[in-house]
Amino acid sequence: MSLYLILALMTAAAIFAVLWPLSRHPRDGAADRQDVEVYRDQLDEVERDRKAGLIPDSEAEAARVEISRRLLAAADSAEKPARIAGASPLWRRRAAALIALILLPILAGSLYVRWGSPQLPGAPLSARMDAPLQNRSIESMVAQVEAHLEKNPDDGQGWNVVAPVYMRMGRFNDAVRARANTVRILGSNAEREADLGEAQVAAANGVVTADAKATFERALKVDAANVKAQYFMGLAAEQDGRPEQAARIWRAMLATAPANAPYRPLVQKSLARVEPNAAPVEPKAPQPGPTQEDMAAAQQLTAEQRQDMIRGMVDRLAERLKADSSDFEGWLRLVRAYAVMGDKEKAQEAARSARNTIGDDADKRKRLDDLTKGLGIEG
Repeated sequence: MSLYLILALMTAAAIFAVLWPLSRHPRDGAADRQDVEVYRDQLDEVERDRKAGLIPDSEAEAARVEISRRLLAAADSAEKPARIAGASPLWRRRAAALIALILLPILAGSLYVRWGSPQLPGAPLSARMDAPLQNRSIESMVAQVEAHLEKNPDDGQGWNVVAPVYMRMGRFNDAVRARANTVRILGSNAEREADLGEAQVAAANGVVTADAKATFERALKVDAANVKAQYFMGLAAEQDGRPEQAARIWRAMLATAPANAPYRPLVQKSLARVEPNAAPVEPKAPQPGPTQEDMAAAQQLTAEQRQDMIRGMVDRLAERLKADSSDFEGWLRLVRAYAVMGDKEKAQEAARSARNTIGDDADKRKRLDDLTKGLGIEG
């Protein structure tokens, strides 16, 4: 109903704008005709004074010229209303008023019926919120989730769903709050901590703050190979004035990243920023993994047979590292595998072997220490 009221008011305003000039009558010129008579009397008076010798001829001539100029202007003004009235007869003004009063609303209504949607009923907010997803805006969906979370603040999955949407919308402080609630309710893991750190960096306009750095460190303690946490730790080192450490972190990431990894271009660009003349880091050739046939066959095995298969894979990795101990990422996988299998002694032995191969590389040593601490073993 309010929409039709607004449209009616807009139409009335348009009609008033058209009719107002038509309702104003032009001046009839009576005042100008009186001025003409006054100026003529003044000319006669000047002539009488000149003949009587009251003013010299030169002054009389100057006065006569000035009064004549005013007389001509007044006479022109007196004739103009008559010309206007002759050019705009009454029937034309009445025709324009009729168009404004009748045809203008009819034309506006026809256009609305043609291109508008008068048949659609008004939809309250609750009805729009229940519309299919493809017919709803991202803002309305976020508003619905926020209303749900206001009533259910401990819904960790809800916070987890809305957090990346906040990031895409640029609402970074809301994203920090959502991801912090996700960690608090659903528990801490490497991925959630890294996501929280990313939001903290975005909220700080790209600066890796002390809080964000601590968040990424927690992520790396759980998973030293977490890509997001590694990248931002390199960025923190660059911002702290330690480009050499940033380069080591990013170079190690590129060395182990697959050739088609989506994050490779970003890391390469960052590495070039701290080492402009450094040679590009080529990706390491991928290690052969189980085929689809192997995976399908594993599904047919018993739990004991699958355990034996996993141990065989771990043993092959250990044999390969004995032959080529330079694969630091392989050592990390071996330590983690032994720890998951519950073989603490072999995990400690693998950690000691890895430490002997990395030498004085502080970054690798820190990653190994974080891994062993996170797994609860001593290398």
